[in-house]
Order: sequence, then structure tokens, then C-alpha cells
Amino acid sequence: MSQMPSLATAGGMPALTQQRKAAIIVRVLMQEGTELDLSDLPEHLQELLTHEMGAIRQIDHATLDEVVQEFLAELESVGMTFPGGLAGALDALDGTISPSTAARIRKQVGVPVHKEPWTAIQGLESEQLMAVMENESDEVAAVILSKVPVPKAADILGKMESERARRIAFAIQRTSGIDPETVQTIGSSIATQLASRPALAFSDGPVQRVGAILNSTAALTRDGVLEGLEEKDSVFAEEVRKAIFTFGNIPMRIDPRDIPKITRAVDQAVLVTALGGAQGGGDEKAGEFILENMSQRMAQQLRDEVRDQGKVKSKDAEEAMGNIVAAIREMEAAGELILLSDEEEEEAQA
Repeated sequence: MSQMPSLATAGGMPALTQQRKAAIIVRVLMQEGTELDLSDLPEHLQELLTHEMGAIRQIDHATLDEVVQEFLAELESVGMTFPGGLAGALDALDGTISPSTAARIRKQVGVPVHKEPWTAIQGLESEQLMAVMENESDEVAAVILSKVPVPKAADILGKMESERARRIAFAIQRTSGIDPETVQTIGSSIATQLASRPALAFSDGPVQRVGAILNSTAALTRDGVLEGLEEKDSVFAEEVRKAIFTFGNIPMRIDPRDIPKITRAVDQAVLVTALGGAQGGGDEKAGEFILENMSQRMAQQLRDEVRDQGKVKSKDAEEAMGNIVAAIREMEAAGELILLSDEEEEEAQA
């Protein structure tokens, strides 16, 4: 029987390199049931650790005890650890320094944008992903689509020009044999492209910002601003009108099947006040639309409460309508409902 390799030396303490000691410690931790995530180590260190563990056959108790004691002594001498290198420092400071500063540092020293680029890419809005995919081949777009959540991928395909959507869907079948390194390279490349774009002061465009502001203003002020915009820039004014969603837009932008969901999300007293304030005014159609698309029993109960409460002050009515609009916006952001587009609105009314 051949002699098994030994790590012991004549001096008693085995002639161990630091790498081999690290391999012993990892093995001890694993044997004790510790869950280790070594994927953050550079790949060459992961390979070295694997080779070192493969080279060890057995060690005696005295050697094991000395290696463990040395490791524990080093741990006790450490007062604080800092992330390694600029990449680690930037990750640690994420959210505490401005995005523009972080982007400038990464660009200056060539630090990768993200250790996990796909995590950042998956967090992009559908419109942002579509903008990225516009300049990519069908195959790369297919990889992107395969890496994002299914609801978002479906949303992107639905918004694309039909021919491009078909080509990308067909290209997905060619991604089955792609290796993980290529997928990671694609993700890193896209993340780098996104990081190289100038940092914007506002996350939303001017249309969205003006629309959001006017959504929360009184109707008289909103109408006056829109008239002024129409005189200055009719195209911009039209885009803002489309971005605005008010109580009066409910019949045009809300699927009738979503009305019960909306009324459950709003306090009944608020609903009664809004419906009462809508009577006899420009929002009466919206009030009737809500009542017509719920159960007859519930609708009658609300009509009775509206009658019993009497005349509603304009201020109270606007506040209640604003609360309903806010609830709808929250549900839209959470993906619980989708506001109808102009085309869907026409189909619903047809």
C-alpha cells in the first residue's frame, strides 16, 4: 500500500503556505455546517482554493489545532474591516454619495458598474429597457428579455413594433445554448453603457413632472395652466394632458372591471363625499360611471348616503376626488391595474 502524503515536517509544524492554511480553515467551517458564500472572491482565488483543498489528504490533530489557533488569533487582532478596493468602497457607499459622483469615479478608474449587473438591469422600467434594446441585436435583446421578470418582459413585447417583437421572440430559442459567462458579459456591457450616460437631475421627463403637479392642483388652476401651455406649445400641452389623470378621466381611463377594486381601496366616507361633489358638475359622468360598475345593492346604498349628506363643499369634494385619484395611482404603480391608453379607450367605448 502506497504511503499517503503527509503535511508534517521534522520540526513538528507542517510546512504550510497561507493558501493551504486557508483551505484547511474553509474545510473546518464546512465540516461544522457553516454556509459559506465564496462567489464574491476573484475567480483565480476560487480556483486556487479548490486546488489547495484537492491537494490535502489528511492532517494530524496537532497541526489542525495550530492552524485554527493561528486563524483565531488573527481574527481577534482585527479591529475593523473595510471593503477592498474602490469597487468595494463604491458598493459600501451606494446611496450615500450622489450617483453622478459614483459614476465619475467608476469612469475615471475603470471600476465595474455592478458586481451583479443583471440585478440593476432588471430594476429598470420597461421604457428604459426598450431604449436599451433598440440599439442591440435581436439575440442580445432576447437575452435581456429572458433575464427580466416575466410580467415586465410581456409588457415590453406588447409595447414593441410587432415585427421586432416577433424577431426577438424567435431569437429566444437560440439562447438555450448560451454560456453563463457570455450572459454576464452582456449584462456588464449594458450596465457600463447605462453608467456612461450623463446623470440626470430629474428621474422623470418634463411632461411627467408637469402632469404630476397638475394632478394635485385645483381644477381651476389646472385648466388655466393648460390654456397657457396651449398658447405657448400646443404639442407639449397635448402631451401633458395625456399625462394628467383626474377624477373626471375615470370613465375614459379605467376599465369598468376595476371599479370594485378601486372602491374597496377607498374609505366609504371619502367615496360618498366625492360622488356627492360630482353631482350636477363636470365630474358627474365619472360619478355615474363608478356607480354603474358596482353591485346594484352597493350603488343604491351609496346613492342613499349621498342624498342624506346634502350639499358638499367644493373644497371637500376636490380633496375626496384627489384621494380616489391617489389610490388609483398607487394601484397602478403596484401593478394592480393599468390605465387605458387612447387606443384602448376607443375600443372600450366602441
